[in-house]
Amino acid sequence: MMKGKDSEEVEIDLEDSSDPESDNGEEPEMLWKAPPAHEEEEDIHTTTLVEISDTKPLINVRDPHDINDCLKVTFEDVIAEPVSVRSGDRVWIWSNALFEVSRVWIYRIVTVILAIPISIISGLLFAILSCFHIWMVGPCSHCLRIGARWLQSLWSIVLSVVVRPFLTSAGRCCGGFSIHLAKE
Repeated sequence: MMKGKDSEEVEIDLEDSSDPESDNGEEPEMLWKAPPAHEEEEDIHTTTLVEISDTKPLINVRDPHDINDCLKVTFEDVIAEPVSVRSGDRVWIWSNALFEVSRVWIYRIVTVILAIPISIISGLLFAILSCFHIWMVGPCSHCLRIGARWLQSLWSIVLSVVVRPFLTSAGRCCGGFSIHLAKE
């Protein structure tokens, strides 16, 4: 799986530390093992299909602009127990594991079912909108700008002849007023 590195595993004890029968001096049974998380990113080679797995991302940054930043939800964001009421450690660990597994696998199943049809529909929609914008909206807006050049000139004349003198005189009339704030 990892090249050039020693593969070590992290073992997670799923025993409840609050159970009195687990304190008999025996080693607890390890029920679940997970590979350790490494801070540095692994080099992903896509030369053979054997090296590609569904757990190694083919594209490392899939949301570069953090559009879906609100969806970075963890178990602790959804379920939180206050100090005053707590379930057993085993219940908490299994709940956490089942939450993460069901979240990931249900997302994968739903994306397998919906991603390709929605991608095709979105691509079709954006292609139609792009074609409409390129061949209809763009030329029509250029024609309107060319045809409305006289309207732009007329509006400029109205602003400089009527509005500017009115606002200039109103500004000079009100310019003589001064406001002084004093604390009593």
